[in-house]
Amino acid sequence: MPLRSILTDQILSKVTKPTRYIGTEWNTVHKSWEKTPVKMAFAFPDLYEVGMSHLGLRILYGLVNEQPDFLLERVFAPWVDMEEELRRRGLPLFSLESYAPLREFDLIGFTLQYEMSYTNILNMLDLGQIPLRSADRTNDDPLVIAGGPCAFNPEPLADFIDCFVIGEGEEVLLEILGAIRELKSSRPGRPDRAVLLRRLAKIPGVYIPAFYQVAYGENGQVEEVKAREPMVPPRVIKRVIADLDRVYFPTRPIVPFMEIVHDRIMLELFRGCQRGCRFCQAGMIYRPVRERSPEILRRQAEELVKSIGYEEMSLTSLSSGDYCAIESLIKQLLNDYEKDGISISLPSLRIDSFSVNLAQEVQRVRKSGLTFAPEAGTQRLRDVINKNVTEDDLLQATNAAFAAGWSAVKLYFMVGLPTEERADLDGIADIALRVADLGTSWQKRGHIKKRIQVTVSTSCFVPKAHTPFQWEGQDPISVLQEKQDYLRQKLRDKRITYNWHDPSLSFLEAVFARGDRRLGRVLTAAWQKGCKFDSWSEHFKWDYWMAAFAECGLDPVWYAQRRIPYSERLPWDHIDSGVSKRYLQREHEQALAGIVTADCRYDACTGCGVCPTLEVDVQLKGGGQTAALSR
Repeated sequence: MPLRSILTDQILSKVTKPTRYIGTEWNTVHKSWEKTPVKMAFAFPDLYEVGMSHLGLRILYGLVNEQPDFLLERVFAPWVDMEEELRRRGLPLFSLESYAPLREFDLIGFTLQYEMSYTNILNMLDLGQIPLRSADRTNDDPLVIAGGPCAFNPEPLADFIDCFVIGEGEEVLLEILGAIRELKSSRPGRPDRAVLLRRLAKIPGVYIPAFYQVAYGENGQVEEVKAREPMVPPRVIKRVIADLDRVYFPTRPIVPFMEIVHDRIMLELFRGCQRGCRFCQAGMIYRPVRERSPEILRRQAEELVKSIGYEEMSLTSLSSGDYCAIESLIKQLLNDYEKDGISISLPSLRIDSFSVNLAQEVQRVRKSGLTFAPEAGTQRLRDVINKNVTEDDLLQATNAAFAAGWSAVKLYFMVGLPTEERADLDGIADIALRVADLGTSWQKRGHIKKRIQVTVSTSCFVPKAHTPFQWEGQDPISVLQEKQDYLRQKLRDKRITYNWHDPSLSFLEAVFARGDRRLGRVLTAAWQKGCKFDSWSEHFKWDYWMAAFAECGLDPVWYAQRRIPYSERLPWDHIDSGVSKRYLQREHEQALAGIVTADCRYDACTGCGVCPTLEVDVQLKGGGQTAALSR
């Protein structure tokens, strides 16, 4: 009986949210399996509703399927009820569009958005009946690749991934698929794996772990990462798109039948951020800033509105308020689509780029909550992390929001930041109370009818690769819990809701963010014990993880909480983000001295090295013409 028939007739009625698995949504692409030479599955190692909110999936899905010789289908981590049904019947994990088993694809591409999805990758490979370890795969198995932000430290997954894409994928993915097509045309069946991997190793931005050998010192630290093959570079430099106006952007994305996490139009304003927050990996690895021109954005918005039925348009980037022409763009978009009931949202607002005019424009169609991220409670600590905003910036921004009629404000902070003191925690509580008082004052004047709601959320600092804080250790779990308990007591106010992140989960995130290849054994052991969906609290199994570390003889505290000396080789030093290690060290030293670094878009070059290394300039197009900052 065909797999599709078994699923539709026997399984879908037994699982929650069966629309996760049907693959017939609006704008789905169905290409001929027999007539398309190269077949790829885009694998998102989390639930459908999470993965379908990912802009990268939307981009690559449209891009690949526009090519006549390639097809790309989707697969997501099945929820536990669907997995149980598949395993009970001995059925393989399948793609949504054609219900093809994963093992029948030429290429499986995982996106690595967060470290706690790693066990799901192993689980999906196993469900797909694909050998977990790259070394165990044969010519009969698909090539398994991975990309995304976590690929900038690929080492914990080196045992399982055949090759990693470092950087932005639009160009390099087509080059990989083209290489597979060329080799398939020269012989029947799948290409010889050894020949294919050597071919892919010549593509800039492709990292193949099997071609590199790691040596460890007596104390467990990485001593050397040495190329085994003469054709591979000692350092793999990330790929970057030079001009976003010329790169593909999807204007007919899939519209799910069910509600997803980000159920809206996504319009990408720019990539990169050079604010220089010292804890922020995205701000380092996605440099330099490259804006899209307003004309291109309006054209893309028009096509998106025609092809999908969403009533909200999200202007996405790492810091949307930094777009050079943000206010004029919002006015133009609202003038174009207000009559259709389409609202505009800004998911990532900088405190110092928020304005009364912006608040008033955004609320024209419908009003939603606003989110700001001061990150730290005192100016001293904000200078340490190079946040470059002040408490006055925050109070002016929230005051403008309340004056414009908002009643709900969310504030994001971190606990456990380097050099953090008790006064910094007190500062978080003080800021929250002052913001609540501002809202109350406007409420008393009749500007706000609803109850004032200030939500304070704290995450735990996680040291990340390729950041100035990559050498810093994380606070012990007990210390982070004490800090959260202290804030919980300080924030007892009916107008304030306090949310916090599980320090145990943040601890494991830090382990894998700074980990090396030996952690592959831990991942395997944890998955075999039943660890999966680790970022979902109901499935997080702390005891199983600790048992896995013990069995493998590795100390997770050594990875997460140790302060690393500058002289030590880092597991990811052979991966080049374009930002120099010398610059990161200088920024770390500046942090400990409380010295801030200006944004190079509006000040002198900071010497991060990204523009000359990548030969790509900062591009500011929001004024209607390109303003490229010279290398």
